Amino acid sequence: MSDDEAEDIEEEEGVYLGEYEGGRNERDERHGFGKAILPNGDTYEGYYENGKRQGEGVYRFKNGARYIGFYFENKKHGQGTFYYPDGSVYEGTWSDGQRNGRGKYTYVNGDTYEGEWRDHVRHGQGTYIFAETKLRYEGTWKAGRMDGFGELIHTHHKYLGFWKDGMVVGKGRYIFPHLSCQQTGEYLVTPAKDDEKTADDVDNKMIPRWKASKIEVISDEAKAAIGEIKTSDPAVRAS
Repeated sequence: MSDDEAEDIEEEEGVYLGEYEGGRNERDERHGFGKAILPNGDTYEGYYENGKRQGEGVYRFKNGARYIGFYFENKKHGQGTFYYPDGSVYEGTWSDGQRNGRGKYTYVNGDTYEGEWRDHVRHGQGTYIFAETKLRYEGTWKAGRMDGFGELIHTHHKYLGFWKDGMVVGKGRYIFPHLSCQQTGEYLVTPAKDDEKTADDVDNKMIPRWKASKIEVISDEAKAAIGEIKTSDPAVRAS
């Protein structure tokens, strides 16, 4: 999973500095529509209210980043799209200058996350799709990690269970719709073996291991309730 959301890029706060062309109020504050070239080389084109960026605007950073959306009292607020220098993009809602609410983040490696955010990180309900494998996680997030109930959907099967701090734990089940069966069991978190560690791992690295309990046939009614997994594999469709 890509955890490399581009770092927040701070905007120039000195709204009275730099070159400005546009409307002003009776106190000579920037007010209404205007264009500004800020001392650090950034530019802003959009609306002001009583000296602060407020309303719709476009902020261009000298490093190539760009924000197109709404402001409230100098901070990104409401609907907006941020284009980061590395090519990643966030499109969604903002509050107090941070990603808050619902939005979609497209990572530089092609992965996507669409769902709820809190204070710049994935938090709440959301779906993460891995571009390379098409693996999809739909479920609960906490502080940027999978945490709570979720579904991990593969091409031919899916897993329903619980995660804690990004690690799958506890009871769950694997569902194989094209085989009309499911396997229930439990993920037990155990110490990693020496050959399962890398040089960067901590000594007490833990790994979840699946312990199956039973295999059950899934009725047609249950399959309909669970939902079929879509696949382009003719062999699977014919099963």
